[in-house]
Amino acid sequence: MPQKKESNAPVVSSKGISSSRLINAPVELVWKAWREPGHIKNWWGPEGFTNTISKMEVKEGGEWIFIMHGPDGTDYKNKHIYKEIIPNKKLVLEHVSAPHFVMTVMFEAKGEQTLLHIHSGFESEEQLKQVIKVFKADEGLKQNIDRLENYLLN
Repeated sequence: MPQKKESNAPVVSSKGISSSRLINAPVELVWKAWREPGHIKNWWGPEGFTNTISKMEVKEGGEWIFIMHGPDGTDYKNKHIYKEIIPNKKLVLEHVSAPHFVMTVMFEAKGEQTLLHIHSGFESEEQLKQVIKVFKADEGLKQNIDRLENYLLN
């Protein structure tokens, strides 16, 4: 089931979705954008979404609790638990609110740029298909990275 639609398009496998992008910003800045509520609230989520963050404890076992506000007015409650943190290298978060998945974010310094790789692993191929069908998770991941990149460049 691997597929690639276009440049920078997420790759969907049997139980996961991944995307990599070379971001024109140093790894320390990209890392900061992922771990500070004042930054992540400005770019997290697909186009048109905003965020209200009620808790963001970036430490192993810490919680990230927030509401994504959709452009249609729908609120999506989210809760992640930080499972692993290696500064400027890796974040592993478990999305414990439905749908359940584990997201691994890798940061690799490439001079003044950062190679960012995001992988979300789901419990089953059926769950992944449902998340893509209902939430358009494949396009959402691409838009999320687009928004991060635009935020860092402006």
